[in-house]
Amino acid sequence: MSSLLRLMKQLGSDAALAKEYHDNPKAVIDRFGLSDEERRALLEKDYAAIKRLTGLKDGQFATNSTVAAYDT
Repeated sequence: MSSLLRLMKQLGSDAALAKEYHDNPKAVIDRFGLSDEERRALLEKDYAAIKRLTGLKDGQFATNSTVAAYDT
């Protein structure tokens, strides 16, 4: 699994990481070791590049969405 895809999956399942990403995306990206191309695609919200880099197809990931985890 690519670092970009791993980060995207964790952002969708970890509310604390999602908040941290919202507050300081560059710091989170640095921790995940994304390539320059992955970093640029994510920061610029270049969905075509993200799809190409991750292998995801339309409908496999949400865009401009907020995901939050709640304890039950």
